[in-house]
Formats: sequence, C-alpha cells, structure tokens
Amino acid sequence: WKTISVEEKGLRVTGDLSGPSTAYLAVYIQTQRWTQAEISLKTSQLAQIYMDGNLVATKKNFQPPEMVTSPLSLETGKHLMIIKSVFNPRQNSNWSIQASLLVKKRYLHPPPMFSLSPIQHMSLSHLLDTPRIEEVSLSPDGSLAALIIEKYHPPTNSTKKWTKIFNTETGKLFQTYKGGTSISEVNWAPHKKIFSYTQKTESGETLWVVNLETGTSRPLLQGIKNLGPHVWSPDGSFIVYSVTQKHKPSIKGFKRFQNLEDRQPWWRDKRYLYKVNLQDGVRQRLTAGSLTTVHHSLSPDGRKLLFTRSIPDYSQRPSSLTELYSLDLENLNSQRLWKGKWFQKALWSPHGEKLLILGGPSTFGDKGTNLPKRIIPNEYDTQAFLFELETQKIKPLTKNFKPSINEAQWSRKNEFIYFLVTDKSYRRLYRYDPQKEEFSLLPSKVEVVQDFDLARTKPVILYSGSSASVPSRSYVMDLRNKKVRMLHQPAKKEFSSVRLGEVQRWTFKNKKGVEMEGRVYYPPEFDPSQKYPCIVYYYGGTTPVTRRFGGRYPKNLYAAQGYIVYVLQPSGAVGFGQRFSAYHVNDWGEKAGKEIIKGVKKFLKDHPFVDSKRIGCIGASYGGFMTMYLLTQTNLFTTGIAHAGISSISSYWGEGYWGYSYSAIASAQSFPWNRKDIYVNQSPLFNADKISTPLLLLHGSVDTNVPPGESAQLFTALKILGQEVEYIQISDQNHHIMNYRKRKIWTQTILAWFDRWLKGQPEWWAALYPQK
Repeated sequence: WKTISVEEKGLRVTGDLSGPSTAYLAVYIQTQRWTQAEISLKTSQLAQIYMDGNLVATKKNFQPPEMVTSPLSLETGKHLMIIKSVFNPRQNSNWSIQASLLVKKRYLHPPPMFSLSPIQHMSLSHLLDTPRIEEVSLSPDGSLAALIIEKYHPPTNSTKKWTKIFNTETGKLFQTYKGGTSISEVNWAPHKKIFSYTQKTESGETLWVVNLETGTSRPLLQGIKNLGPHVWSPDGSFIVYSVTQKHKPSIKGFKRFQNLEDRQPWWRDKRYLYKVNLQDGVRQRLTAGSLTTVHHSLSPDGRKLLFTRSIPDYSQRPSSLTELYSLDLENLNSQRLWKGKWFQKALWSPHGEKLLILGGPSTFGDKGTNLPKRIIPNEYDTQAFLFELETQKIKPLTKNFKPSINEAQWSRKNEFIYFLVTDKSYRRLYRYDPQKEEFSLLPSKVEVVQDFDLARTKPVILYSGSSASVPSRSYVMDLRNKKVRMLHQPAKKEFSSVRLGEVQRWTFKNKKGVEMEGRVYYPPEFDPSQKYPCIVYYYGGTTPVTRRFGGRYPKNLYAAQGYIVYVLQPSGAVGFGQRFSAYHVNDWGEKAGKEIIKGVKKFLKDHPFVDSKRIGCIGASYGGFMTMYLLTQTNLFTTGIAHAGISSISSYWGEGYWGYSYSAIASAQSFPWNRKDIYVNQSPLFNADKISTPLLLLHGSVDTNVPPGESAQLFTALKILGQEVEYIQISDQNHHIMNYRKRKIWTQTILAWFDRWLKGQPEWWAALYPQK
C-alpha cells in the first residue's frame, strides 16, 4: 500500500497500457454516532465498493463516466472502505475515480472523519468475531499444553472449534487440529504423550486414542450413541465413560409429570457409567437403575470410583438429596458414603484416605458456616471440606476463607490442593497446604482465571483467563518459583490496533459502613471537561460481576460507544465472605436496590463529568429483575433495560424449570403462601403503577429458566398504564442469546435503545424497529 492524495475531482490511476490492471483504494471512515449516508462512485472503468468487507455498490460496464450510488448505515466506530477497480486500456484509456460520501445534516454532529490509521475503538466485530480460549489441558509431565480455541463462523450461526498444542518450555506450536481433523477436547492419559477425544459421526460417537510419540491414533469405542464425558484410570489401563439412555415417550402428545424435575424434557433420560480396557477394548457396565449416576473421581490406585445420584425430596430444601457412593471396580460392590444436601463435587486425596468435598456452607450441617444461627447462609457460597473415610470426620477448610470455591484439583506431586475461587470481582488461583493449613495466592497476571489444569508429575500449572481490559490468553506457571509465562493470545492480531479506555476501581460505603465494590469503564479518548451519558450495570444475584473481558454485556464496547460505564456489586454475592453472601437470602431487591440507588447517587456526585440527566441501567436474569424493581423505587434513571427479568416472583417460582430450586436458596423457607411481603410486595408487576421510566424488555421466546411471560406480564401492565415500554422477543432463543445473527442484532438493539434515550439519537432504533 502507498499513500496518495485525492483532489476534489477525484484521482487518476496509472495503469498498464498493454493490458488490464487492477487497483485497490482504501480509506477508514470514523463515525461517532449511528449514521445514514450515501456513497457515490464515478469512473469510466469497472469498479466495486466494499464497506467492512461487504459489497455495497458495483459499476459493471465500460462506459463513459457514470455515477453509481448506494445507501449506507454506519454504526458508531471505524469502518474500512475499499474500492476495487479494473482498468482496460482497450475500452478507455482514462482511469480516473471519483468517490464521495453524502451525509444528511442530522448526522453531522459530530461529522464522520477520514483517516489512514487503523487505530480504532472496540467494535461489535471484536466482540463476536475474534477467537477465544474455551478450555485448557496439560500433559502429565507438563511439557505440552492443549488449548481449545473457539470463535463464531460468520455469516453462519455456528461456531468453530480447533485445538492448538504448544510446547510449554519453548512456547512453540507443536500441533494444530483444525478443519477435517478438528477435535473439541483433549483428555490426557496419566503417562506419556497420549490423549483421547470423542468424535461425532452419523452412527454415533467414536472415542479416539492418540499417541503423539508414535504418531498413531486408534478408535477405542465406535458407534456409541449419546457418549458422554470420560476419564482415564490412574495407571492408564482403562477409561471410565458415561452413556445417556434416551427415554421413550408414552402417549404421543400427552405427558403425565412424575415430579417437578420431569418438566425438563431431558429428565427421563438416564446417564450410566461404563468401563473400557485400553488393551483389549473389553467393556463393562458399572451402574444401572432408575436414577442418573454422575462420575466424580477415581481412587489413586484405580480400584474405586466415586459417583453420585440425586433423589427428589420435597419435604425440605432444596427439594432434592444427593447420595455419594464408592464403587469397587473389582467386584462392583457399592458403599454409600454420605447422603445429604448442597453437595457439588468430590475428589480423592493423593493417598486415598480422604475426600475433598465441595458444597454449600450447610453441606455438613453447621460445620461449614460462620454465621449466627438466626442468619440463613447462601448455599451458592461454595465451601471445601475434608472427609475422612475411616472415621467419617469432617474438617471445613474454607469456613473463614472469604472467597467462594469454583473448582479444585488435588496435586499428586506435592499434595497441595489448588483452588479456583471467586474473590470479589476477581477469579483467582489459590494453593492450600494441608500440613500448614494455609492458603496462598498464586500470581496469575489476569484478573479472571477461566480454566486451569495441573501437570501430574511436574510442578507446572496451565490456565487461561482475561482481565477488564485484556482479552483471552493462556499462561504457564512454574509452581516451584511461581514464575509465569504467557503462552498464547488467540486474538492478538485482531486487537493489535484497538485502543481501549481505562478501567478504574471505585467503591462506596453502604448504610452499614461496608465498602461496596465497583469499577468505572472510561471511553478511549476520555475528556473530563465533557459531559458523558452513563450506563449502570449490575447483577444483584448470587455471583458478582467479574472483571472478565467481553461477555454478553460488554462494558468495553459500551465505553467505546462514548458512554461512562459504572459496574457495582450490591450485597448478596459470593466471594466476599459468608456474611456478605447471606444478604441475598430473602432479600429480593430490598437491600440490593437501596445500595444501587445510593451508589449511583454517590457516583454522580463524585464524577461531575457524568450527566445526571442521562443515566441508563441494565441487568439480566436476576439483574433484569433488579432493573424492573429499581424503576418501581426511583426516578433516578433516564431509561432501563431488563433482559430475561423476573416481574412476578411467584410465577417465576412455579413456572421456570429451576425457579423453585433457585428459590430454595434465594427465598429460603419462604413460599407464596407464607411470605406475601416477598412474592407480592417485592414483585415489580404488583408495583407497575410506580414505573414511569422508559423501559426496554428483552426475552428469548423459549427461555426455560425465566419464562418469557415474565416480560409479557410487565409489558401488558405498562401498556395499559400508558407508560413508555418496548418488548423485543428473540425467537427460538433460551435464557442466553447464542445464535450469532440474533446475538448481533440483540446487542445492536441494546446500543440503539441507549442512543435513543441517553444521546437523543432515535434514528438507529427507528431503523431497527420501524413503526410500519
């Protein structure tokens, strides 16, 4: 490429007079608002205009100069325009090109700008079209790291996955499985450089075993219908896998529900465990019965297997009990080790005499809680316990450890336990020393660790993660000296020219003097002398809004559109200690709502560059409920957006697949018949007459978590009340908008709504959803 100057009458291109020539002309167009324009091209040669890779106009004939035009709709951001022209001297020796962009007056404040610099702000394309690390796995000796990379594959609605295997010592790429050889998982054997993976075929799934040392691969299982996850035995002699047995419907079009779980179409499908020998391929069924069995861990000697099954029990919270069994793989005798509530996961200790159990604070009665008896703990605040098999003694490990446990691995190399935890708005790695009974933080270099794996025979850990201003990356850490080395940045190229704004921590104290966590995302070219509109984001449920990059509600993208974005964490989330998380139980907006309102008022006072008359709020699921609830409590916000929000707590409790089980924690011991003050008084629907703020309701049409009726009810109420409300339903989407094309339009809908109410720019919204 070379830089050329364009005169008012266009430019002349020098071509080869002996035959046809092709030229490409490029320029960036920067828009600071959604803009409608018209592109015009005048030339005597053939030409095409591309905008962001899409063909928008074509001149098809060699004729005297004529004008071709095309309308354009440009979102806020930088756009690449390329003109391709073909010169044929036998048709016309003049090769001049004249192009212009006509912008209507209403879109000229501020006007589009032209440049040759690729430096730009984050766009929707950076959010959706760039690769990210989904899973990581480490070879037993820590020398090879397998990364599962995923990205959308536009313009289709599918995603593509591929695997990259790196040498952890040199950082060099060892092998890639992509395209026809693509695999979606790497499950390392306990010895050597051998791994397994499953592949779907028309006849069923195949389980392959790959030996990287010999360069061979062979199918261990073939034609297995509904093959599930699998794990290697400690000595590598066999694999334990699961198979789902699909149920057969009774009378077509009729269904007698056996229990509450039976409303889930897949509940009658049962999962059973099997064993297959690596040497001879002999298979053996391990579990059977009327209940699904879930594998958890194999003992260090490979002789026993931990599995659980869940039993409905409506006599007590949470309407189900878990049974933990140990299965002897030699004689298939099973022993029930424990029966109770709030269980999540179990792992064998390196010598097989103990189990590490993850579960809610009340998994073993009050042994894991540090709260007064009058306070009900939040059972989503996951704790870790040691369970001695011989004595049945329970030892809580995290009772006074404020972070909440996400995952755990018990190292056979040094017997330390490695925890992935939610630590306020961070997700971090901690190491626990069972001898000293001490936790130590591992330096990860990212704010949110997504996934991790330990080497079996070497002190090496592999993990992936991101930060508030850093896209997905993977790292390797030497656990002896805690030195960290970055291994791979899948989106390095795509983000090389992206300029992100600053992210700064900002907190305030609530009524009780407790510091409430929060952060602020600034536009890339932030100017404190200007007045900015602001978007307030929250969840308010049991988990904090982490500092993860991107996501379904991308704060960096909102900031790139010229908004100040304030994220705050009200009481009730895990990761701040049991007392803090317990505030979620039976609150349903009362404490959290007051804290959000107080926090926003304090934020506005401390940030004079934020326009207090242009404040929007947005939340999803429980956060969608918070939006609805907040608008019944205050006129502080200019507008609000609720995605998959709960408008009537009682109907959500009874209709959603998991409404009653979630409420067993969030509404502990409270039901529609004994707590009208919660189920009616706290429901936005029953307070709809207090809402006067413009509200956008978004909902997937087949949402099984929060049924779409929750948005439909409030939409009906506000329409009858004559309030400003819009309801956008996304067809064939569940609780999350996963379809690529629909997720793109859904995100544009959010931005267009905020532009309409916070920037006084209704054109984008009108273009997406015209009146006629």
